[in-house]
Amino acid sequence: MRAHWRSNSILVTFGLLFVIQGVLLVAFGGNYTGYAFLNTPVDLFGTIVAANRLLALLLALVFGITLIFVLSRTRWGMTLRAVSIAPENAPLVGIDINRAARTAFALGGALAATAGVVVSMYQTFTATIGVIFTMKALIVVILGGKGSLTGALIGGLLLGLVETFVAAYIDPGLTLAATYAIFLLLLILRPTGFFGQAG
Repeated sequence: MRAHWRSNSILVTFGLLFVIQGVLLVAFGGNYTGYAFLNTPVDLFGTIVAANRLLALLLALVFGITLIFVLSRTRWGMTLRAVSIAPENAPLVGIDINRAARTAFALGGALAATAGVVVSMYQTFTATIGVIFTMKALIVVILGGKGSLTGALIGGLLLGLVETFVAAYIDPGLTLAATYAIFLLLLILRPTGFFGQAG
C-alpha cells in the first residue's frame, strides 16, 4: 500500500510539472532569458568566484543543514518523517496525515522557489528547465540513499563538483551526461545509495 501511495504521488507530481510547463510555454514562450545579479568577482583563497555562485553555495549549505536539524531534532520534523516513512501507521499515534502533507508540500515549494531565484541570478532559464532540475533532484535523493537527509546533501554537493569539473576541464555540453553516468554507476555498485540500507 505504501509503495502504491508513493508511486501515485510521484506520477501526479510529474503530471503537474508538465501541465505547468505547458502553461508557461503558452504564456511566455520557449525562449531563454536571464539577468545578472551580484555578478561580481570575489577572491576566495586565490580563486576568483562570482558572488552570486558563492551565495548559492552558502544558501544551499545553510538551508540543507537547517533542514537536517529540523527534521531530525524537532517534534515537528519527526512528525513529517513519520508520515513519509509509514503514512498508514501515523494516525495511530495521533498524527494528522493531511496536515503534515500540506506542511511538507508548502516547505518543499518554498525551498524550490528560493533555489529557483538563486539559480536564476547566474544561469539562463526557460519554461522547460524544470524537468532537468527535477531529474537531478531525483538523482541526488537516490545518491544519498532512502531517507537520508545527510546523504542527499552530500550527493548534491558531489554532483555539483562533478558537473563543475566536467564543464571546466572536458566539455560543458557533457555535464548532463556525466550526471547520468554517475547515477548509473551508483545503481550498479551501490543501489541503496551512499547512506541507504537494504530493505
